[in-house]
Amino acid sequence: MLKHRGFPGRLPGTDFQFTIRRANPKGVTPLTRRERFRDRKSVDRKADEMFLLALWEHFGEEPFERGNLDAGRLSWLFGREVIPAEDPFDPASYDALLMLDMKAIQAGFPGLVEEG
Repeated sequence: MLKHRGFPGRLPGTDFQFTIRRANPKGVTPLTRRERFRDRKSVDRKADEMFLLALWEHFGEEPFERGNLDAGRLSWLFGREVIPAEDPFDPASYDALLMLDMKAIQAGFPGLVEEG
């Protein structure tokens, strides 16, 4: 499992985790698309925004390996702002390649990141 050095481990002041320390010995947690409902708490939305901003600052528009990025946090964005970068895609692999969908980011989080 690739460890993304320099990537924030969590949202400061919260228990919202962005990375994991070690591979799961029972198997990789698969990425699944989680529904985001309008009544989510503002801190949950803030965690999504900060995680997405960290992905943008760390990887930009280039494909990136899932590695030690937290499956739960990725799943809140998966299928919308974070999409598979390979076909076939294995959602239960630490080696899976992902990328950011800039149009979805602008639609869901307007003004969060600037292309270019």
